[in-house]
Amino acid sequence: MATATLTPMGFTADEIAEAVGIYASNPEYCRGSGEYDPGHIVPGRVEADLREEAGSEGGHVLLARDAGGRAVGLVCLLDRHPKDGYPWIGLLIVHGDQRRRGVGRLLVAAVEERFRGQGKDGLRIAVLENNPSAFAFWTSLGWREIDRRRDLQLGRPCVVMHKPLL
Repeated sequence: MATATLTPMGFTADEIAEAVGIYASNPEYCRGSGEYDPGHIVPGRVEADLREEAGSEGGHVLLARDAGGRAVGLVCLLDRHPKDGYPWIGLLIVHGDQRRRGVGRLLVAAVEERFRGQGKDGLRIAVLENNPSAFAFWTSLGWREIDRRRDLQLGRPCVVMHKPLL
Protein backbone atom coordinates (compact mmCIF):
# COMPACT_ATOMS: atom_id res chain seq x y z
CA MET A 1 0.00 0.00 0.00
CA ALA A 2 1.57 3.27 -1.10
CA THR A 3 -0.79 5.79 0.46
CA ALA A 4 -3.49 6.21 3.03
CA THR A 5 -5.30 9.32 4.14
CA LEU A 6 -6.41 10.07 7.67
CA THR A 7 -9.65 12.03 7.83
CA PRO A 8 -11.76 13.05 10.82
CA MET A 9 -14.67 10.73 11.40
CA GLY A 10 -18.01 12.40 10.77
CA PHE A 11 -19.97 9.65 12.55
CA THR A 12 -22.23 8.90 9.59
CA ALA A 13 -23.99 5.55 9.56
CA ASP A 14 -21.60 4.36 6.83
CA GLU A 15 -18.54 5.37 8.85
CA ILE A 16 -19.85 3.62 11.96
CA ALA A 17 -20.41 0.49 9.86
CA GLU A 18 -16.83 0.77 8.56
CA ALA A 19 -15.50 1.13 12.11
CA VAL A 20 -17.51 -1.93 13.22
CA GLY A 21 -16.02 -3.83 10.27
CA ILE A 22 -12.50 -2.88 11.34
CA TYR A 23 -13.11 -4.12 14.88
CA ALA A 24 -14.85 -7.29 13.64
CA SER A 25 -11.87 -8.08 11.42
CA ASN A 26 -9.65 -8.15 14.53
CA PRO A 27 -11.25 -10.72 16.85
CA GLU A 28 -8.00 -11.37 18.72
CA TYR A 29 -7.72 -7.69 19.61
CA CYS A 30 -11.37 -7.59 20.74
CA ARG A 31 -10.86 -10.62 22.96
CA GLY A 32 -7.56 -9.37 24.37
CA SER A 33 -8.77 -5.85 25.10
CA GLY A 34 -12.01 -7.02 26.65
CA GLU A 35 -13.83 -4.10 25.07
CA TYR A 36 -15.97 -5.89 22.49
CA ASP A 37 -17.38 -9.37 21.96
CA PRO A 38 -15.84 -10.26 18.57
CA GLY A 39 -18.91 -12.30 17.66
CA HIS A 40 -21.35 -9.48 18.37
CA ILE A 41 -20.01 -5.95 18.01
CA VAL A 42 -22.82 -3.49 18.69
CA PRO A 43 -22.65 -0.46 16.35
CA GLY A 44 -24.26 1.86 18.91
CA ARG A 45 -21.58 1.01 21.46
CA VAL A 46 -18.77 1.55 18.92
CA GLU A 47 -20.30 4.90 18.02
CA ALA A 48 -20.65 5.92 21.70
CA ASP A 49 -17.06 4.90 22.46
CA LEU A 50 -15.65 6.77 19.46
CA ARG A 51 -17.77 9.85 20.15
CA GLU A 52 -16.39 9.86 23.70
CA GLU A 53 -12.84 9.78 22.30
CA ALA A 54 -13.60 12.60 19.86
CA GLY A 55 -15.40 14.61 22.51
CA SER A 56 -12.53 14.70 24.97
CA GLU A 57 -10.44 17.87 24.96
CA GLY A 58 -7.90 17.50 22.14
CA GLY A 59 -9.35 14.14 21.09
CA HIS A 60 -9.56 13.05 17.46
CA VAL A 61 -10.99 9.98 15.77
CA LEU A 62 -9.64 9.46 12.26
CA LEU A 63 -10.52 6.93 9.61
CA ALA A 64 -7.71 5.74 7.40
CA ARG A 65 -8.64 5.21 3.76
CA ASP A 66 -6.69 3.68 0.92
CA ALA A 67 -6.43 5.26 -2.53
CA GLY A 68 -9.75 3.66 -3.50
CA GLY A 69 -11.56 5.17 -0.52
CA ARG A 70 -11.86 1.93 1.46
CA ALA A 71 -11.56 2.22 5.24
CA VAL A 72 -8.38 0.34 6.19
CA GLY A 73 -7.84 1.57 9.74
CA LEU A 74 -8.95 3.65 12.65
CA VAL A 75 -6.83 6.00 14.77
CA CYS A 76 -7.72 7.79 18.02
CA LEU A 77 -5.42 10.60 19.10
CA LEU A 78 -5.11 12.89 22.09
CA ASP A 79 -3.25 16.16 21.47
CA ARG A 80 -2.08 16.57 25.06
CA HIS A 81 -2.35 14.09 27.90
CA PRO A 82 -3.46 15.92 31.07
CA LYS A 83 -0.84 14.17 33.24
CA ASP A 84 2.33 14.27 31.13
CA GLY A 85 1.61 16.88 28.44
CA TYR A 86 2.57 14.56 25.57
CA PRO A 87 0.32 13.69 22.66
CA TRP A 88 -0.90 10.08 22.79
CA ILE A 89 -2.18 7.49 20.36
CA GLY A 90 -5.22 6.03 22.09
CA LEU A 91 -5.84 3.43 19.41
CA LEU A 92 -4.37 2.42 16.09
CA ILE A 93 -6.10 -0.54 14.51
CA VAL A 94 -5.74 -1.82 10.96
CA HIS A 95 -8.42 -3.79 9.14
CA GLY A 96 -7.61 -7.49 9.57
CA ASP A 97 -7.28 -8.14 5.83
CA GLN A 98 -4.69 -5.34 5.56
CA ARG A 99 -2.39 -6.49 8.35
CA ARG A 100 1.23 -7.21 7.46
CA ARG A 101 0.97 -5.07 4.33
CA GLY A 102 2.61 -1.91 5.67
CA VAL A 103 -0.63 -0.11 6.49
CA GLY A 104 0.15 0.16 10.21
CA ARG A 105 3.63 1.52 9.52
CA LEU A 106 2.17 4.05 7.10
CA LEU A 107 -0.42 5.20 9.64
CA VAL A 108 2.15 5.50 12.42
CA ALA A 109 4.40 7.57 10.14
CA ALA A 110 1.46 9.87 9.31
CA VAL A 111 0.62 10.33 13.00
CA GLU A 112 4.26 10.98 13.89
CA GLU A 113 4.52 13.55 11.10
CA ARG A 114 1.28 15.22 12.23
CA PHE A 115 2.68 15.83 15.72
CA ARG A 116 6.20 16.60 14.50
CA GLY A 117 4.63 19.30 12.30
CA GLN A 118 3.01 20.76 15.42
CA GLY A 119 6.43 21.01 17.07
CA LYS A 120 5.84 18.14 19.51
CA ASP A 121 9.04 16.47 20.69
CA GLY A 122 7.58 13.07 21.58
CA LEU A 123 4.57 10.80 21.31
CA ARG A 124 3.22 8.05 23.58
CA ILE A 125 1.03 4.98 23.49
CA ALA A 126 -0.04 2.34 26.00
CA VAL A 127 0.14 -1.21 24.65
CA LEU A 128 -1.76 -3.95 26.44
CA GLU A 129 0.66 -6.39 28.09
CA ASN A 130 -1.37 -9.31 26.69
CA ASN A 131 -0.63 -8.14 23.12
CA PRO A 132 3.00 -9.09 22.47
CA SER A 133 2.63 -8.69 18.69
CA ALA A 134 1.64 -5.04 19.19
CA PHE A 135 4.62 -4.52 21.50
CA ALA A 136 6.91 -6.03 18.83
CA PHE A 137 5.34 -3.81 16.15
CA TRP A 138 5.89 -0.59 18.10
CA THR A 139 9.41 -1.62 19.13
CA SER A 140 10.28 -2.28 15.47
CA LEU A 141 9.34 1.34 14.72
CA GLY A 142 11.74 2.75 17.30
CA TRP A 143 9.37 3.15 20.23
CA ARG A 144 10.72 2.25 23.65
CA GLU A 145 9.18 1.14 26.91
CA ILE A 146 9.20 3.81 29.61
CA ASP A 147 6.72 2.48 32.17
CA ARG A 148 4.27 -0.27 33.09
CA ARG A 149 0.94 0.57 34.64
CA ARG A 150 -2.76 -0.08 34.41
CA ASP A 151 -4.89 1.89 31.96
CA LEU A 152 -7.25 4.44 33.45
CA GLN A 153 -10.34 3.20 31.64
CA LEU A 154 -10.45 -0.52 32.46
CA GLY A 155 -7.45 -1.16 34.71
CA ARG A 156 -5.72 -3.42 32.18
CA PRO A 157 -1.93 -3.97 32.52
CA CYS A 158 -0.14 -1.87 29.90
CA VAL A 159 3.33 -1.05 28.65
CA VAL A 160 3.71 2.72 28.16
CA MET A 161 5.89 3.42 25.14
CA HIS A 162 7.49 6.66 23.95
CA LYS A 163 8.97 7.84 20.66
CA PRO A 164 11.03 11.02 20.37
CA LEU A 165 9.93 13.10 17.38
CA LEU A 166 12.67 15.71 17.06
